[in-house]
Amino acid sequence: MKLFTRQFGEIEFSSDKVLKFPDGILGFEELKDFLLIKEDEEFFFWLTSVDKPEIIFPLIGISLIDSQYPKRRNNESFGIVKLDKEPTKITVNLKAPVYINQNKKSGVQVILDNDKYSVNYNLFKE
Repeated sequence: MKLFTRQFGEIEFSSDKVLKFPDGILGFEELKDFLLIKEDEEFFFWLTSVDKPEIIFPLIGISLIDSQYPKRRNNESFGIVKLDKEPTKITVNLKAPVYINQNKKSGVQVILDNDKYSVNYNLFKE
């Protein structure tokens, strides 16, 4: 299978690489199938919609930010990143993480009922 993105060009992939999000991502509930892309030297992962490849969510592994972050069994937690040209304005949504189970090729976004985590956590400080 192939898909074309502006960011990565043409991507060839097999169906066993597709992550299923039964409930979609907040605001994009109709999108259920995604690829998780990471280039070798990149800091971020890119959650790319298979059905609408123009929809790409930059992600960062939350364990890099907070080793005590709430875990889900057999899942890795990611925060959706809001990019900005100015690094000090780049934020991560820690309130609504994306949990991915690579073995089951499934994912879910959860809203944490905890005021400790911000929707706009600054990734970089001055």
